[in-house]
Amino acid sequence: MTLFEIIIIAIVEGITEFLPVSSTGHMIITQELLGTEIDDFVKAFTVNIQFGAILSVIVLYWKRFFQSLQFYYKLFVAFIPAAVIGLMASDFIDSLLENVVVVAVMLVLGGIILIFVDKWFEKTPKINTLSYPSAFKIGLYQCIAMIPGVSRSAATIIGGMTQNMSRKDAAEFSFFLAVPTMFAAAGYKLFQNYEVIESTHITSLLIGNVVAFVVALIAIKTFISFVTKYGFKVFGYYRIVVGVAILLMLALGYDLSLV
Repeated sequence: MTLFEIIIIAIVEGITEFLPVSSTGHMIITQELLGTEIDDFVKAFTVNIQFGAILSVIVLYWKRFFQSLQFYYKLFVAFIPAAVIGLMASDFIDSLLENVVVVAVMLVLGGIILIFVDKWFEKTPKINTLSYPSAFKIGLYQCIAMIPGVSRSAATIIGGMTQNMSRKDAAEFSFFLAVPTMFAAAGYKLFQNYEVIESTHITSLLIGNVVAFVVALIAIKTFISFVTKYGFKVFGYYRIVVGVAILLMLALGYDLSLV
């Protein structure tokens, strides 16, 4: 990978990881447009730079992460479904990632849902405190994102809104839940493939994580402000455009693959 590719891929990761637009779909398009040769290190790199994105949430919301033990208990309850299903269905999930058509179709379907989701929940009464059963239900929604292209952020935000959370609160809880979920998933993948990372790759990984961290900080703050004022409709239209773009690229014969 060149330095340019490292920076661009890290920027895309930082922007898309916490937005309801599917980082997987964007990685597919970005790597194809850059002409990146997909080898074992590139796969490990796209997983490793998630740690930089995770750190951005902790830094941005560090006061919330040290507020009470109950906060951690609820995150753990919400994390349980993904931990269990992720371990049980790891091979099946990886096989879905090989099917780029699934990614594209899920982007389009998820986009349609985001166009209408604000209207579905605009009149529901909003809660101030999340219960343990509600946290678990949000965790179940997060499992839907194991289908590539769904977007973990989109699934958990919609899950939060079904539990009568406001758009802002649902989005922030999605960020919080990303920390244990992404850390576990990325850590597990790296543990499986750590041997592909050589000493010569350390600089690339450091640059990638720093860029992803800085960009994710900006993306999260911008997203919260935007979604609070305008809702999710624009992200829905955007997802449809990206999904259709992937389908067109496939129809034109491009070899789109992340694995």
